[in-house]
Amino acid sequence: MAQYAVLIYARDSAHAPGAAAAATASCDQHADELAVSDAMLAAYALTPRDAATSLRAGSVTRGPFVDSPEVVVGFYVVEAPDLDAALAIAATNPVLREGGGVEVRPVHSGGVVERAAAQP
Repeated sequence: MAQYAVLIYARDSAHAPGAAAAATASCDQHADELAVSDAMLAAYALTPRDAATSLRAGSVTRGPFVDSPEVVVGFYVVEAPDLDAALAIAATNPVLREGGGVEVRPVHSGGVVERAAAQP
């Protein structure tokens, strides 16, 4: 089955260190539902934009790479038989009801990197 990345866009992430559980409840519930469905392969919530550091050739800047009203606040990877099925999964994301958006992209390649065993 094909894999699709679902990038989640919002004004900022509610996943600040020490954030109240209520602030992330809809995201956490959605992740739990996708995990139970066996569609989700991986999921990551990002911290707020003020924690970002961006690099360009010759410079380091505090803040997100692009100054935009919406930023990527998290992403997950799902497995689906086709794009339509991946879009149906992404359409259940609560950020869509909360004023944000999602972007779905087919994953070309990659996966979890195996760490080499430590040498004695």
